[in-house]
Amino acid sequence: MLHLLVADGNDRDGRERHVAVCGRTSAETYAGILEKLAPDATCHLVAPADAGATLPRALDACDALVLTGSTLHVEEGGPAVTRQCDLVRAALEAGVPVFGSCWGVQVAATIAGGRAARNPRGPEYGLARAIRRTEAGGDHPLLAGRPASWDAPAIHDDAVIEPPPRSTVLAGNDRLDVQAIEIRLGGGVFWGTQYHPELDLDEVAAMLRLSAEGVVEAGLCPDEAALHAYADALRDLHRDPEGRADLAWRLGVTAEVLVPERRRREIANFLDRLVRPRQRA
Repeated sequence: MLHLLVADGNDRDGRERHVAVCGRTSAETYAGILEKLAPDATCHLVAPADAGATLPRALDACDALVLTGSTLHVEEGGPAVTRQCDLVRAALEAGVPVFGSCWGVQVAATIAGGRAARNPRGPEYGLARAIRRTEAGGDHPLLAGRPASWDAPAIHDDAVIEPPPRSTVLAGNDRLDVQAIEIRLGGGVFWGTQYHPELDLDEVAAMLRLSAEGVVEAGLCPDEAALHAYADALRDLHRDPEGRADLAWRLGVTAEVLVPERRRREIANFLDRLVRPRQRA
């Protein structure tokens, strides 16, 4: 049996806002996917941003740590950020494999000596388009099964601006050089993506509604009414992906996003290529 520690990147307010629009926390979303991909897995949830949060299972008794997205900003610091940095550092130094998307990548890069901040090329809202492997990412197991170019759910203002030492940038696109990365620290290995392989389109739609003001400010929608119409279309496509080919065509959504097994490749690869081999060793 696998024991997976799932850390919610949001503070208490962020979790409450997320639940209000998505019906569950980011950690609960991840746990559901991890348990589908690995039916023998037990997920232990923790909210490390909170003061006094205790691990439900010791790090050395966990097979992996997964860190979710967050509304926090690493560059702003503060106790909620520091506590999460400490957890990821402790896991990696103990040799526990770590996976993270969005916020998780930014935390891992920061503790390893890189820099995460607001992306000077602008945010990505909805989908990260035309992601491509770097030369180093050409045969990396994190990206096994991905085509030459792919899209993925993404919602972020911040990103890894300066990769840390002992890291390998695996993929990028025109908006961001670091879309996927491997980081080594201590005896541990981190694999992660700036995009969100864990998000279904209905959750992308809900999170876009939370970010409506930012989407309009970025010039991606003319007004909030247009944003909500776009979110409605994503939600409707999620509900009926086979019957709404018109929406997939209009929104430019391909099978790499629509098909759950393809959208979640990186999470499955992390479990199959990094976590299980360590368990068997």
